[in-house]
Amino acid sequence: MKDLSSILSHFALTGKVVEIKPLGAGLINDSYKVTTTPPEASDYVLQRINHTIFTNVDMLQNNFYRVTTHIRGKLEARGENDIDRKVLTLVPTLDHKLYYHDGESYWRVLIFIPNAKSYEAVTPEYSYYAGQAFGDFQAMLADIPVKLGETIPDFHNMEFRLKQLHEAVAADTAGRVAEVQPLLDELEKRADAMCLAERLHREGKLPKRICHCDTKVNNMMFDETGRVLCVIDLDTVMPSYIFSDFGDFMRTAANSGEEDDPNLDNVNFNMEIFKAFTKGYLEKARVFLTDIEIDNLPYAATLFPYMQTVRFLTDYINGDTYYKIKYPEHNLVRSRAQFKLLQSAEAAVPAMKAYIDECLGR
Repeated sequence: MKDLSSILSHFALTGKVVEIKPLGAGLINDSYKVTTTPPEASDYVLQRINHTIFTNVDMLQNNFYRVTTHIRGKLEARGENDIDRKVLTLVPTLDHKLYYHDGESYWRVLIFIPNAKSYEAVTPEYSYYAGQAFGDFQAMLADIPVKLGETIPDFHNMEFRLKQLHEAVAADTAGRVAEVQPLLDELEKRADAMCLAERLHREGKLPKRICHCDTKVNNMMFDETGRVLCVIDLDTVMPSYIFSDFGDFMRTAANSGEEDDPNLDNVNFNMEIFKAFTKGYLEKARVFLTDIEIDNLPYAATLFPYMQTVRFLTDYINGDTYYKIKYPEHNLVRSRAQFKLLQSAEAAVPAMKAYIDECLGR
């Protein structure tokens, strides 16, 4: 393992480092809790940035700095207290950079937020808090005066994901196309409708916003009383349609089954989670959303299970080259589970629209 003390020596820390230990179980970056002395000094989080996923580390860190600085300004303007616990803070290197490159790996340091925790539970209560938190996050960034880069280009671009599927079908590398043709036919029936966001954007009717693009309950920190402190895991923050944050949360949180559930009877769209998140989200995001964005929130709830069906099926057809699998049919099982979720969400669209109207009193 790298000499982490040596890495830390390049950052402008206060206090003396007394302990470094692994933190959390992140799937992307390696994280370490850095404890310092004296007690009044800050503790820190040291992270090794996964530069195979985030290939442009300069862009990544500039986005991170601009977003957190803008949010800090908004919190100060509101007269918030305890701001250091309500926004992530990057610690610069001794030569005033936002990360350190040791010749092989890229490292960054954040101030550790004390007396805070995250939750894995997806309940209506926490979904409501998540809706508020991500709606407020988007609202604070709606007027950010700088242009941010796409840390993962075309991440939620449906036209791009369909292009990848069509290329996989044409190549049929693993000889699996015939087996999945019925599912491919179902996806093609919906392809035009699912590319609505890209069309609306080209027509000048749908803006790109600064979105989190990885909206999960466990990407928030809560204080001792259970109130949301801040949104975390900001590496995927980039320009996108607001559907990214709304729809991605629904895909994971409103699924009554597992993402790869082999029993499709378990997989249904949970309207209670939808209502809770939507209520919180609209309370905070209504101030900047356009009518087109609001009217298409049910579309967003169908778009993301559709997109994930396309991505899992593309990987299955390609011979399982992207997602890790536990058994040979794993990506096919994932595809079928996501498609079942899509069908359940499609059936719930009228109820979704009615609830949004109810929330807005229209």
